[in-house]
Amino acid sequence: MTHGHGHHHGSATPASAKVRKLVVGLLLPLALGTLVAAAMVYPWHGRAAGGTPAAGTTVVHGVVTATTASDCGGGGAKQCVAVTVAVDNGHTVTEPMPLEPSTPRFSVDDKVVLGYNGGDPTDPGSYQLLDFQRGIPLAVLAVLFSIAVLVLGRWQGLKALGALLLTFVILILFVLPAILAGKDPLTVAVAGSALIMFVVLYLTHGLSVRTSTAVAGTLVSLTLIGMLGWIFAVVANLTGLDEDTANLITLLGHGVDSRGLLLAGVVIGSVGVLDDVTVTQTSAVWELRRANPSLGWRRLYAAGLRIGRDHMSSSVNTLVMAYAGAGLPLLLAYSVTGRGFADALTAETVAQEVLRTLVGSIGLIASVPITTLLAALVAHQETFDDPISADDYPTESLIL
Repeated sequence: MTHGHGHHHGSATPASAKVRKLVVGLLLPLALGTLVAAAMVYPWHGRAAGGTPAAGTTVVHGVVTATTASDCGGGGAKQCVAVTVAVDNGHTVTEPMPLEPSTPRFSVDDKVVLGYNGGDPTDPGSYQLLDFQRGIPLAVLAVLFSIAVLVLGRWQGLKALGALLLTFVILILFVLPAILAGKDPLTVAVAGSALIMFVVLYLTHGLSVRTSTAVAGTLVSLTLIGMLGWIFAVVANLTGLDEDTANLITLLGHGVDSRGLLLAGVVIGSVGVLDDVTVTQTSAVWELRRANPSLGWRRLYAAGLRIGRDHMSSSVNTLVMAYAGAGLPLLLAYSVTGRGFADALTAETVAQEVLRTLVGSIGLIASVPITTLLAALVAHQETFDDPISADDYPTESLIL
């Protein structure tokens, strides 16, 4: 959710009292609103009283010891492969798996995950072969990612990793429990995203007037995304109901606002890109002001907006391609059904991805003039006693 672009802020100068008052007056209502909203939707008393989750299976691990061809029973012509698994609880079970394109292929020594329904542990019928174990490969990948961030970003990279960790903490300890407790998903997403922005931006970029301006621009843009998403989800009659949401409702045992869940995904999915754009725009305006203190806020805004147009075009393309990649299986599925392109785009599941893409992109586009205007108004009030020099951008910062 954070971007490791390493926006260089140079040597920060202390903000004047006038600028500090301006930023506090701008951010204090937003910060208080975020805390109040988070307190209102947090599940202080646990899960909602509407019901209890349906009984599920216990996950157990095992290792494949043999695979043999077999029939699937019932006298049909379908072929299966019998997968024998040594379960970690000491028992051995054999599961028939149909040989179909959608079925994974298991081999000897594969580490797998099984679902255990709580029945007789010696009965193969008490188990269901679910998936592969992927903990070790993903942990190695996470370590490689962390090393890459630290090698390139150094201290800034360490702060970015800390911000990423705190993002997951907020998602796991606040956003997920609140939605599962039956709170409005859109309100939870906006409050959670605002909390993430306060934590991530200040930890990554420091406690400064410049960062505070970026935070304000991000929060205003997130609110706009939430409002636009809600309006067009209602107008387009998007319900948010799909297979995953239906399964969630079944497991929870109580209703969930499926449309709100869709909009929550739109808001949370836009956070990372907004972080990148708002910080970049704020930094650009600040450096323009520092390079030419005679620039008024209108000229700062115009110059910053010219920079923002190039950044916006590439960021929108990044957001669109990210959502297109996520929705590629859906597009392929509809392309083989014989439905027209327009019909495929307006189907519920594909239209959800279209909504995410376009609303997120509109919010991203709007964040450029919003943040640039805020930065121009604030930076115009700032005074710089240290004009830019070559020492602000040392050559060694360009290499590892």
